[in-house]
Amino acid sequence: MLQGRLVHEPTSASPDFLSTLPAGPRERRLARAVVGVSLLFFLLAVPFAKVPLPKVWAFIPIYQASLVINDLITVVLLLGQYAMLRTRSLLVLACAYLFTGAIAVLHGLTFPGLFAPDGLLGAGKQSTAWLYMFWHGGFPFFIIAYVLLKDREREGRQLDEAVYRSIAFGALATLGLVAACGMLATLGKAFFPDLLVAGRYTPAMHAVITAVWLLSLVALAALWFRRPHALLDEWLIVVMYAWLFDIGLSAVFNAGRFDLGFYAGRAYGLLAASFVLMVLLLENGMLYARLLGMHAREQKNLAELRAANQELESFSYSVSHDLRSPLRAVDGYACMLERRVADRFDAEERRLLGVIRGNAKQMGTLIDDLLAFSRLGRQQLSTQSVALNTLVAPLVAQLQSECHGRNVEFVVGELGCALADPGLLRQVLANLLGNAVKFTRQVESARIEVGCRTLAGGTAVYHVSDNGAGFDMRFADKLFRVFERLHDGADYEGSGIGLSIVQRIVQRHGGRIWAESEPGGGATFYFTLAP
Repeated sequence: MLQGRLVHEPTSASPDFLSTLPAGPRERRLARAVVGVSLLFFLLAVPFAKVPLPKVWAFIPIYQASLVINDLITVVLLLGQYAMLRTRSLLVLACAYLFTGAIAVLHGLTFPGLFAPDGLLGAGKQSTAWLYMFWHGGFPFFIIAYVLLKDREREGRQLDEAVYRSIAFGALATLGLVAACGMLATLGKAFFPDLLVAGRYTPAMHAVITAVWLLSLVALAALWFRRPHALLDEWLIVVMYAWLFDIGLSAVFNAGRFDLGFYAGRAYGLLAASFVLMVLLLENGMLYARLLGMHAREQKNLAELRAANQELESFSYSVSHDLRSPLRAVDGYACMLERRVADRFDAEERRLLGVIRGNAKQMGTLIDDLLAFSRLGRQQLSTQSVALNTLVAPLVAQLQSECHGRNVEFVVGELGCALADPGLLRQVLANLLGNAVKFTRQVESARIEVGCRTLAGGTAVYHVSDNGAGFDMRFADKLFRVFERLHDGADYEGSGIGLSIVQRIVQRHGGRIWAESEPGGGATFYFTLAP
């Protein structure tokens, strides 16, 4: 039962991210506009795709380096969101961009004529072309996997628990896949047909690139028909359009390397690598601006709260002084009457005089408790290792001396040590023990127990129990509220603030307090402290 009460339920609310925010009409219009402009330039470039242009060798490393940088930054941003949301679809998407960035490095290193006549890494003249096919055919597979995982998460969201282990596994698996593609294109080049001969495409090239293009269309369709679209989904649709335009100009409608289609297609490839990065960076900028605004509002509210607390403190001391003066006068005059003229009063008049003094004393106690309660929020904790048994022993001795003519048994177990403010912790124990003594007043043989139990996780749960009046658990939510009382004040005196003070002290120590009881069956108060 104790363990069940110490379980913290996880919060289900998640912050809004690019991958979770639904795409609104404005975002959809913007995405469609970008696709429309891209399509227009694609259609304008198609008739001239085979026009030969000068061989600018520096274009290749600049283009490849830009792709790699964009992709790696996108990977980091996506993994950041994955670490917070823990949805596997985001991990797969991050791996997709890691795949494109890593294979772009191999593509550049094996490009014939750039670093070596046939490329580096033991490449042949066909290695770069086949790496292009693996590259542009592999990315759509990741997108399809992303869509399938999104559908599963929508049906029943499953979170990854071992986030960093999943990231490491995903990264290693992706890099292993890239390495396998590299070995197939270089060491296994003899097993693949030629795609380019004398810089021109072969029939095998047309067949392979058509399959790659169709696979990209399937990925686009999967994204398109998966509804509703998140903001990230909208921009992935834009990415897949640019991906198709890249393949179309670079390998379908052009004639070979270094023609207009070759250059224009790679421009689309760079755009495809940049769209998600741009919106992620914009999102980060907006979130940072929102965070600054929230921080400014928090600082303003904090300043206002401090000013209000200062005013409240001044008001409390002023009111306490104004209240104490007449109370002291009332109590003083009542005391004077008792000493000087009590013999002239009958029994009822003496009883009423005692009521006056008792109420004045109770009001003074109430004022003291209210001031103590208000100071707790500002009081600095002076924490140290405290042996709880050394705190309980004098409290028990004092209470035993006050229980004249009562049969009260105190049972104190081994309580161990805790990191706490000794003065405040003593106040907690004094209040709980005092309540136990008070609410066992009508019991012939009272038993009050103080103990400690350590749970499996190492949390120490302290308890103070009695066999007294108890209370109805239906009203347990009122137990720690200021001025809330579950018993008649005529039977059990008190200000109604003591348990509120106890709760605040326990919370200041990073713990919590709760109670279990039944009417006439006693009560047990449990509390924990931060380890």
